[in-house]
Amino acid sequence: MNTQILFIRHGETDWNRIKRIQGHIDIPLAESGEAQAQRLGARLADEAQSGARLDAIWSSDLLRAQQTAQPVAEALGLPVQLTEGLRERNYGAFQGHDSDEIAERFPDEYAHWQTRDPGFAPPEGESQREFYHRVLHALEPILARHAGGRIACVAHGGVLDCVYRFANGLALDAPRAWPLLNTSVNVVDFERDDYVMQARVVAWGDVAHLGGVSADDGFRRTPEPGR
Repeated sequence: MNTQILFIRHGETDWNRIKRIQGHIDIPLAESGEAQAQRLGARLADEAQSGARLDAIWSSDLLRAQQTAQPVAEALGLPVQLTEGLRERNYGAFQGHDSDEIAERFPDEYAHWQTRDPGFAPPEGESQREFYHRVLHALEPILARHAGGRIACVAHGGVLDCVYRFANGLALDAPRAWPLLNTSVNVVDFERDDYVMQARVVAWGDVAHLGGVSADDGFRRTPEPGR
């Protein structure tokens, strides 16, 4: 049975602006992110009035995701249901630093990270492979609960990246060539048959409610091709 999920990246934080890795650190939205969340809520309320139903709102339990979900919940009269499984990747000792600081403090680990090895985990952190499977497993009970429905999941850039790779059959070490924008709406259809889950991207990187402008996810102060 088909379930449609609107995956939404949280609004902008102060750490997003300076490319400091947040991971599991519970950073709140910046004022700009709060404004983005309000515009998102207004957009989804308008869509609901036009007949685009939304059955439920799920969110990562980290504050920046909850704060993004709340205006949508208030506009639609729905509760925000929290799940730890949709948290951002745990970057362990890398958290709280930008890429330049990581290269200086953890030169060997930084060099390994740059190889895009899916099995690499930062000290005290989570590998890309572990993160990917954690996200997919977190979606399974949500899909089972809302079979045939249309829901929103407010999460993080890394979570959206995992979903996009799964839907398109892309390797975990493939360079990213798709946007992960603050407060973007990313629509994915899931088909779940017993224990088999398939997904198809319907729309990606939609920030029409922000005038088409939003910051992309990334760890470098100066974005580089393929990252």
